[in-house]
Amino acid sequence: MILARAPMRISFVGGGTDLPDFYRRSPGRVISTAINQFVSIVVHRTPYVDKISARYSLSETVDRPHDLEHPIIRAALLDLGINKGIEIASFGSLSAKMGLGSSSSFSVALLKGLHAFQGKKLDRAEVAEAACRLEIDLLNQPIGKQDQYAAAFGGFNIFQFNPDGTVDVEPILLDYQKRSALEKHILLFFTGLTRSAAAVLSEQRSNIDAKFGTLQKMAESVYEFKEQLLKGNWPVLGAMLHEGWQQKRSLASTISNSVIDQLYLKGMEAGAWGGKVLGAGGGGCVMFLADPERQEYIKQAVSVVARDNHLEDFRHISVKFVQSGAEVLFNGDGHFNSHLI
Repeated sequence: MILARAPMRISFVGGGTDLPDFYRRSPGRVISTAINQFVSIVVHRTPYVDKISARYSLSETVDRPHDLEHPIIRAALLDLGINKGIEIASFGSLSAKMGLGSSSSFSVALLKGLHAFQGKKLDRAEVAEAACRLEIDLLNQPIGKQDQYAAAFGGFNIFQFNPDGTVDVEPILLDYQKRSALEKHILLFFTGLTRSAAAVLSEQRSNIDAKFGTLQKMAESVYEFKEQLLKGNWPVLGAMLHEGWQQKRSLASTISNSVIDQLYLKGMEAGAWGGKVLGAGGGGCVMFLADPERQEYIKQAVSVVARDNHLEDFRHISVKFVQSGAEVLFNGDGHFNSHLI
């Protein structure tokens, strides 16, 4: 049995510039951090059962990979030539479609586990690119590369997406005090609204020519965000998040909606310095940066909006940053990765 996992992420500025339609013409950049929410994959060899089983929100047992309904598992098995004698199960600490990159975390963890199943080791860059190939090339999803790289590398990073398709990874080395302070200044809420990232990103891709200048400004803001982050200038970072959100919501009509606009407005009126919707938009999580002394007021204000709009699944989510990226925690010879326990 093999147990692999990959973290989810929160991104700050630059989101949307990781789409190939943009970065092939001008470098894209995103600054993000991995968080203590994970997707875990168990891969189990079944030498006496010539079937393929997949356990996720549904349960499937089939004779051939072609017969699987789960598109990511099906494509990965077909690509790797695994056609029998395997059971795969997935577990997530949060539900999907929350804007935290869980789909790519799933792909990264799955590929980490399946390559280990075949006796292969992929380093962080290799598993990130393998997940990009799986999702973008094989499944033809209209997405970028930031989530796969965030899940594979872990930690706090700037990712630069170059016109030739390569990705530069620049770790951001925050001291403990600034890291802890940033965590305390972040408020994260799941709106209770879910959406297809592909649908939102398809419209965004079609608007890239018209919004090219805006996307360049978003990419250029990443290093200014880093500079203010290292200074611990939280109000300025909040203002940058706010400006970035205004830019991002202009990229496509589906990125925001009336409910999200209400939640964001009330959070700002209650004292947040700035914020954004995580992920492609249209639902998922809303994040604010705010003085800890104002956070209870913000929670109360957005909770009223959630109640008035009957968002039954709306809730506050507490997050911490993590350094770990995609890892095999347990492998078939019975040895744990000792540094994780």
